[in-house]
Amino acid sequence: MVAGVLAGCVTASAQAPHLNRLVRGGMPGLPVLTGIEFTTNGLRLTWEGPPGYYRVEYRTNLTAPWRPLTPATNHLRVTTVAAPAQAAFFRVAGPAPSYAGAEACATCHADIHAQEMQTRHAAALASLERVGQADNPACLPCHTVGYGLPGGFINRTLTPHLGGVQCESCHGPAGMHAANETDPLFRPRVEVAAQMCGGCHNADSHRTHFEQWAGSSHAVVTEDMNPSGRINACGRCHSGTARLALLKGADPVATVTGDANMPVTCVVCHDPHRDTGQPAQLRNPLVSFADYSLGTGANFATAYNPNIQLCAQCHNQRGASWTSNTRPPHHSPQYNMLLGTAGLTPAGVASRPAAHAFLEKQCVSCHMATEGGQDAAHPAFSGHTFRVESYDSCRSCHPQPETLAEFTQSLVQMQIQRVKAALDVWALTRAPEPLRKYGALAWEYDIPGSLSNPSGSPQIRGPRSSTNPAQDEQALIPERIRKARFNLYLVAYDGSHGVHNGPHAALLLDTALQWVAQELQLSTTSGAPWPVSTPEAQP
Repeated sequence: MVAGVLAGCVTASAQAPHLNRLVRGGMPGLPVLTGIEFTTNGLRLTWEGPPGYYRVEYRTNLTAPWRPLTPATNHLRVTTVAAPAQAAFFRVAGPAPSYAGAEACATCHADIHAQEMQTRHAAALASLERVGQADNPACLPCHTVGYGLPGGFINRTLTPHLGGVQCESCHGPAGMHAANETDPLFRPRVEVAAQMCGGCHNADSHRTHFEQWAGSSHAVVTEDMNPSGRINACGRCHSGTARLALLKGADPVATVTGDANMPVTCVVCHDPHRDTGQPAQLRNPLVSFADYSLGTGANFATAYNPNIQLCAQCHNQRGASWTSNTRPPHHSPQYNMLLGTAGLTPAGVASRPAAHAFLEKQCVSCHMATEGGQDAAHPAFSGHTFRVESYDSCRSCHPQPETLAEFTQSLVQMQIQRVKAALDVWALTRAPEPLRKYGALAWEYDIPGSLSNPSGSPQIRGPRSSTNPAQDEQALIPERIRKARFNLYLVAYDGSHGVHNGPHAALLLDTALQWVAQELQLSTTSGAPWPVSTPEAQP
């Protein structure tokens, strides 16, 4: 079995050896070259295919004979070869697929096989039979195991054991593993890349899940997640592999270091092996009302709550506290804003969930609108951009939702700027003398937030935070100013500008403005543009 590609056309993924291209049916049953990358030592080639030994071959033009470049001893699916003196074509020769069927897997993996048999994947062939498409070659690769490949599905009569989406659809041909259980060479793959699911859940199959996910922020890893100080704290929500390790009770530092730059892929949210009782085999429910805040330093095993809705698992305030001085709250307090539990409110003022918290699917109601496909040119809209693409779900309550959203956001944005302007005035006119050198940043965190540092420049710093009292400039900032900036950034970093919970956003900003006014020693009778009271914060 061979696969070929022109030298220099494809660049290897930095996250190799993960699957980096879409293959119909899931895990490739034949060799597929996935990357060619120039290195200091030559050319680095990567490929996918069944377990076994491979040989790299090349030729210099389309009619020249293929020549071996490496011996047939490579089972790692990656090699570095000397760069040819001229343009060349490469291909990889390797083993043919050997499919065993899920029943063979059940011999050792009975529990997980029994769970998978209750999922829609197991009935994928039956779904074709119900609509008279059981012989359609355009559908069968994604509804059976190995259709069109040697040893793969032919039809229900000849190969009934390969009907439906089974273990080998995602883990690759396992016949050699079933015959040689203890040989690590033939162990099936465990692949968490979105390309695995995207081989079938894509626009060509009338489902746009992969394309929409690929254009979302969930598909992006913005910083290196591999450092030991980041892989657990940040990786729990910014690394798919780290999150999955934590869900299994493993330590990401020990299990996925060097492999943590994996985005939030399909299997982070969906359990591929079992019917969870939630829509689409989601790992968590779509609705919850209990407050939740998983701090970056919290012990995941004890703090994780599987009953908290799926989005809130990461879109929470992450243990934010007004007493923190290093940096503003994380950009993720959406769940707490929705419930009205984020921030500091005056004593006696109870938190109140937004009306949106009582939507049937909470976040999903607005952020994952779906639409059925019309034809091949107009595939179904899967809702996996996670953006508000339609206001249709709003119209049952709001006759003109677009106008209302724009109006609400403009009011909250103006109030955000009003609070920041008041803080700037305090910094320039009332800040303690040792902080005056920071100018308008005297109210900010040690690492200022985006309201004062939109570019995120590391050279821009606020008053220093230190465990040494003599050097802790943050201690000079009055408590009310620190509480005000905390409320301000929670509303700003919620990102919806009042749409999630307008009344609560307004309450937090009004309270912040009153605190700043008190520090400015202004009053409504002196002509101040904001009211002054004495709100006592409740945590």
